[in-house]
Formats: sequence, structure tokens, C-alpha cells
Amino acid sequence: MKELLINKGYIPLDKSWIIRMGMLDLLNGYNDILNFLENQKELGEDLQALRSAIRDWKTNKPVNVSESGTLYRFLKFASWKLGLKKEFILKGSLKNREICDNPKIVSWPLKELLKLDNNTSQWASASVLLGNEEKIENPPYKLKLTYEALEHWKTARRQGKTWEPRYDETILKQALAFLDLIKKGKTDFKSEQAEDYCFARAFNLMTKEQGKELWPSLEGHESNRLEEMEKAMHDFELGNMIDSKDHRVIQSIVMLGKAKNKEIKIIFRDCVNKSWPQFWKFIEDANNL
Repeated sequence: MKELLINKGYIPLDKSWIIRMGMLDLLNGYNDILNFLENQKELGEDLQALRSAIRDWKTNKPVNVSESGTLYRFLKFASWKLGLKKEFILKGSLKNREICDNPKIVSWPLKELLKLDNNTSQWASASVLLGNEEKIENPPYKLKLTYEALEHWKTARRQGKTWEPRYDETILKQALAFLDLIKKGKTDFKSEQAEDYCFARAFNLMTKEQGKELWPSLEGHESNRLEEMEKAMHDFELGNMIDSKDHRVIQSIVMLGKAKNKEIKIIFRDCVNKSWPQFWKFIEDANNL
């Protein structure tokens, strides 16, 4: 089933992986990332932002990172570290998020960086991408991904090759779990990281309290996902319009509605394009997969 979902175009590229490849290419003078992105037919909004930001970075224009917190932190850290004094254009909810604005963090150890912005691992990942060779035992999921991405990129370059793209394993696992739920009524899905929270909460695989304890950074995404999921689930039960603009919240609530054969009203349908532009196609075809 995994191969089917990927081969039929239901699963997006792994934006976390691609952004890390893009950063490494940008910082080391390779153009492979732009060539790759320009040849993709269906990109999520964060990868569109990556393409735009890389182009802007090479000019004197402000760098448009759109609504991507990952991209903003990575490039802001790079600007500080390299003394470039870049300006940034932020859009949507990113303009209202509380994000560290202290250039001195470029010299901080990873353990201190991991305490910033509700314990996001993005500043620590930025530091690793910019040359910090420090290793953290049992790193958070996304910092572990950064270590893996860096090793993959370096190995490919040593061999005179370019890096390999990945499809989004997080979305793939949620899609497979959802198919199990609508076909079998059960799933053995296990939450591994903060991006699993909304799906797990929608299907009562995790409580709000568990999410807060595991991933404090949930409070600082496109919404405070701990609160946003409770509101969306409440509105869902009452049959109210779902007015969230958070892509993970909408994906999860729509899947819940599909699983329960309950009509659901969504205002901001297009917000899912941030990470899963194929989402509505997947939902429409799910019963036949």
C-alpha cells in the first residue's frame, strides 16, 4: 500500500527533508535544489516558499519565507552566523508567532538552543546545518532528521552525486493509519513527533495533556495546536463550521469526518496545501484504495 500511495501521487515530498537539502545546497553553492523544485508538478506551500527564498537570498531583496517557521529560523540563523544582515518577509500566522530575535544564539550549544521558542528543535537544526558538529544523545525527532540529512548530503557530494529526495513519511503513516480506520475500524498508529499530534488527538489516540507534556512546541505552530484541536473537535461534534487555518488541524478533522461518515463544513480548505497539496484527492479516493 505504501508504494501504491506514493506511485499514484497521493503522498507529498518530505518538506522537512527537502528544506534541509535546500539549505545545504544554498550554503555550499549548489543549484541542484532549484533545478529540482522547478521540475516538480505539485509543491506544497512550504516548498514553494523554499524556492522563492533561495532565489531572494541570492539577491539584495528581502527574503520571502512565507509562513514557514522552519525556513525562517534556518535562514535567519544563517544570516546572523554569516553576518549578512538579511531582511525577511513573513506571511500569515508566522507574523504573529513569538520567535527568538537574539543574534547571539549562533554561539550557543545545542542544549540551550533546544530550550528556545517552546522547545522547538529548529534553532538547533540550523546550527548543525551551519557547521556545529556537536552531537546530542537521544535528539528530538527533527534534530535527528537533521543529522541524517547532513550525513546523506555529505556522502552524496563526496561521491560526486546529488542528494536524493524523500516522500513525507509522517503523512504516509497517517494516511495508512486512516485507511486502516475506515476499512478495519482500528489502527496500530504510534505518535513519534509533534506533527503526529493533531491526527492522534482527532482519533483519541492521545490526550491534550499528553501532547503538551511531550511536545511543548505545539503551542507555537500555525496555531496553538493544543487549543486549536480542542476547538475544532468541539465544533465538529456540534456540526459547526470549522474555521481553523491550521493545515494539520484541518487534515485531521476532515479525516475524522470521513471515518465517521459525517458531513463536515470547512472554511479554509486550501490551507492543507502548506504540507499536503494532494490531500483532497486522497480523501476523495480513500474508500477505493
